[in-house]
Amino acid sequence: MEQPVTAGRAGRPPGTAREAPDALGALDALVAADLTARVTLDEQGRVTGWNAGAERLLGHPAGQMLGRRAADLLAEPIPVRGGMPALAGLPRWSGDVALRHRDGRRLTVRILAHHRTPATGARAWLVVSALSDPGPRPAPDESLVHWSFAQSPCCAQAIYDTRLRLRRANADMERSTALTEEEMRGLRVSEIIDDAAGERAERSMARVLRTGQPQYDENQLRAPGEDHEHAWSVFTSALRDEEGTIRGVCLSAHDMTEQFWARRRLQLIAEAGRRIGSTLDVTRTAQELADVTVPALADFAGVDLLAGLDEVPEPPVRALPVNGPLRLRRVALRSVTPGAPEAVMAAGEAASYPAGSAPFESLRTGRPTVREATDPALAAWFAHDPARAARMRAFGVHSVLTVPLAARGTTLGVVFLLRYRNPDPFRHDDLVLAGELAARAAVSIDNARRYTRERATAVTLQRSLLPRRLPRQAAVEVASRYLPAGGHAGVGGDWFDVIPLSGARVALVVGDVVGHGLHASATMGRLRTAVRTLADIDLPCDELLTHLDDLVARLDTEEGDGDPGGTSADVGATCLYAVYDPVSRRCCLAGAGHPLPAVLRPGGTVDLVALPAAPPLGVGGLPYEATEVELPEGSLLALYTNGLVATRDRDIDAGVHRLREALARPADSLDALCDRVLTELLPQRPADDVALLVARTRALDADQVATWDVPCDPSAVARARKDVVAQLERWGLSDAVFVTELIVSELVTNAIRHAEPPVRLRLIHDTTLICEVSDGGSTAPHLRRARSHDEGGRGLLLVARLTERWGTRQSATGKTIWAEQTLTLP
Repeated sequence: MEQPVTAGRAGRPPGTAREAPDALGALDALVAADLTARVTLDEQGRVTGWNAGAERLLGHPAGQMLGRRAADLLAEPIPVRGGMPALAGLPRWSGDVALRHRDGRRLTVRILAHHRTPATGARAWLVVSALSDPGPRPAPDESLVHWSFAQSPCCAQAIYDTRLRLRRANADMERSTALTEEEMRGLRVSEIIDDAAGERAERSMARVLRTGQPQYDENQLRAPGEDHEHAWSVFTSALRDEEGTIRGVCLSAHDMTEQFWARRRLQLIAEAGRRIGSTLDVTRTAQELADVTVPALADFAGVDLLAGLDEVPEPPVRALPVNGPLRLRRVALRSVTPGAPEAVMAAGEAASYPAGSAPFESLRTGRPTVREATDPALAAWFAHDPARAARMRAFGVHSVLTVPLAARGTTLGVVFLLRYRNPDPFRHDDLVLAGELAARAAVSIDNARRYTRERATAVTLQRSLLPRRLPRQAAVEVASRYLPAGGHAGVGGDWFDVIPLSGARVALVVGDVVGHGLHASATMGRLRTAVRTLADIDLPCDELLTHLDDLVARLDTEEGDGDPGGTSADVGATCLYAVYDPVSRRCCLAGAGHPLPAVLRPGGTVDLVALPAAPPLGVGGLPYEATEVELPEGSLLALYTNGLVATRDRDIDAGVHRLREALARPADSLDALCDRVLTELLPQRPADDVALLVARTRALDADQVATWDVPCDPSAVARARKDVVAQLERWGLSDAVFVTELIVSELVTNAIRHAEPPVRLRLIHDTTLICEVSDGGSTAPHLRRARSHDEGGRGLLLVARLTERWGTRQSATGKTIWAEQTLTLP
């Protein structure tokens, strides 16, 4: 036996001993590599490696043996049942071989040959043989001690000397390696087990010799002839004599396969709970299921959903067809092979499955189905699908598992799991695990499907409430964008509108309702309708927001009263309302807790319009104030909601700065400008809704507007008619003379008779002809039906019948009655 090795410092706890940097590099010196004859052969049996131990055994130096046929060294054929072809198919072989020494002597040598497949893909043989017995067999021990070691039922044990050469192995160790003690005697662990696990065990044993501290490892091994891997917990500890000197190393390996796989299953289920359902997106959730199962459970996973689930509305519950076929659509897949070449269907493609096929049977029975490559049912299915059969054969698929996806009584689809690289077929534990993963994923997929349906409904509702096309008007050129949220938040309550007003003016409005979903969309629709109604009566900007604030407060109260708990529903909104007059080129703006609008002036500078601070709608308690600014012709006014400038990764000030930069650069059109703003400011999946409205101002020339001050004398009506007729002739609007004379006569007469001075008449010639009469009174006329004996009361009825629209608007100094005619284009 080799010289004993003295232990390291006594009393040091495990794992605290320091190893020299070259400790692992000294392993070869420790084990005396030349005590083993090691030879490597290529697949043709030619020598590719020859160590000093092989030279000691047979006398041939390495330089003479490299490249030679190993068969030339045989004194007689190897006694292999079935001959050499059978040997070539074995993963490992051991036995006695008759060899010829260089001097002609015949030697009988016991060898162990490993048939290895390195990562390069080139197969080779590793042949090892212990040159000599490390020492005499121990004297007969006490019988019970001997039997206790040899027949120990609790673990596989082996004893190694200080050269890490095997001396003894019990029955469990022989079974775990599929080798007898005699076949392993004198060999190293890495020579008995040609695997990385053997090398790790050998390094741990070397650390035991250096430090005296026990070591612990875990590994997985498949012994020759076994159909599945075993998991082992391996303990290595020092064997000391009475004086504390290390005389050898004991290796104990406990089979923990069941515990290992149970732990792996629990870890996979926990990982599935963490990864599956991270979003409310059907496709992404299905992909998360495929990603979790490969490679932990299968070599390929495909998630197929019923083609009927593509419908956005809730599909009716249909029974599965009795005789097939069943149509499924592939929504996700994953493979251990890059590109998933074994997949018959790509993502997005659909296929029909006949009755008797694995997916059909899984959905019909509601249970997982396993098919082996030799299963007649699988062969019958493939007979109707030769393309699938060819793909399965090409990749060597040997086991197919299909698991139904169902949640809340709704059948959703099926999960395909294949194995071809993993040699183990699917077992009962795999079915249970796959069923658990599928059940978790099905709930998440159903949640995503329901969310997608509800979100689509909300988007449809919101888009139906938003203007489908912006109305024609002459005051501004407009473009808009609305982008629903792309994340968990769902559809919000952002809206915008363009409302033509009297006097060629236009109202621009942008708002944002608190919250998301159908409730926010419905509230947005009510507020938009209210804004249009209030704008139609020409309320000033600040008064309009005050009325809108009262409405939101009432909605909040109504929602709270309808709640069984009596709590407030927190209905709230922000809003920005602007009115632009192309005649005066002035714009009146008022905001309620909304982001400030941006103005790009013709000179190229972009500024924010400073509005008085005001609370959002529904808060109440503070008045709203309006601000009036002059906008030269060609100015660009940008109104937007908070989602455009404030994101999770950027505060609102940084977003406004980027918005100003995007607006300042020239664009081919307003639509191109909107697209650029969205691209530069928003992430791919915005977390909040976004509404953007941009308007380029126009101005009416002085010759398109005519104004007269009218004396408060009934005789002035005739003069007003003459002035209007002359102006219409200058504009080339002779066809409008008759109707306009009637309108002017009626409106001016009413102002002189029933109102207060000053009275002013104004004509605006644009795409329409607008006639306005202003006075200092605050009483508005009312349209009524005159009775047959009444002498008056028919004037406004004539005005209403002869014009496209008419109305009254109040001002700080009085009121204005207006009437608008449609002009006949030449």
